[in-house]
Amino acid sequence: MNIKLIIKAGLFISLSFGSVSSFSETVIIEIRDDLYGTRQPLTVKVGTTVKWVNMEKRQYHSVWFEAEGFEEADYIFPEETWERTFDKPGVYPYHCEPHEGMSGTIIVE
Repeated sequence: MNIKLIIKAGLFISLSFGSVSSFSETVIIEIRDDLYGTRQPLTVKVGTTVKWVNMEKRQYHSVWFEAEGFEEADYIFPEETWERTFDKPGVYPYHCEPHEGMSGTIIVE
């Protein structure tokens, strides 16, 4: 077998997989003062993982995508996180179940 062909094939495969992983991104939303961060709405690319981090000292929150038919989300207590990867384009509104008026939107392009 031709060694140059094997090397080229290996290089192609490793570059291909490398480029796939470079598209995955994690965006952090810090929850503090009963707000979901400062960037609302948040626009991300398909494949992005959004991680919510509860920065409150004593307050718990949730991230509930109720409009999609999800059941009520688990509470995120101080210093805990919750994350979701967005695999499809769309507009994803969410809110905190126990704190009326605390809401956000993820726009996936």
